[in-house]
Amino acid sequence: MSIDGKWDLIIAHPPCTYLTVTANRWFDVQKYGDSAKERFKERYKAIVFFMRFILAKCDHIAVENPVSIMGTAYRSADQIIQPWQFGHPTVKKTCLWLKGLPKLQPTNIVEVDKSDVYEYVSKSGRIKHDCRSRSKLNGEDRQKHRSKTFSGIAKAMAEQWGG
Repeated sequence: MSIDGKWDLIIAHPPCTYLTVTANRWFDVQKYGDSAKERFKERYKAIVFFMRFILAKCDHIAVENPVSIMGTAYRSADQIIQPWQFGHPTVKKTCLWLKGLPKLQPTNIVEVDKSDVYEYVSKSGRIKHDCRSRSKLNGEDRQKHRSKTFSGIAKAMAEQWGG
């Protein structure tokens, strides 16, 4: 895939399946063998796909993804946002890599529904948060639900960057 021509604005949401750090456990070659090696190949393709947006001929670019390998493979995100800053009472740390765009300003800060959020300690010893309703889903349903962009965030992007 190529992004030909000159664009006024690009807001990209590339698939995060092979980029997100939450999937790092599946890259253990000793434990998962050829399956992990295949995931590394897919991760490389995902990094290349992500970078096509970054390198596109456009003065105004936003690329959205969760905390991911891109913080190492490319650079740290310019901004990290949460759904609760845009009217959704839940947590989902979302990174934005920006070019020629201001940081996204919160539009509707709400309290997090603590009954839908749980805390856990990661392997590194850091306290993390996740959404119970997302974590209860399995397989494809969970992946589809987790990959959706919250409407409050999409609306803020359209209104603040869409001109």
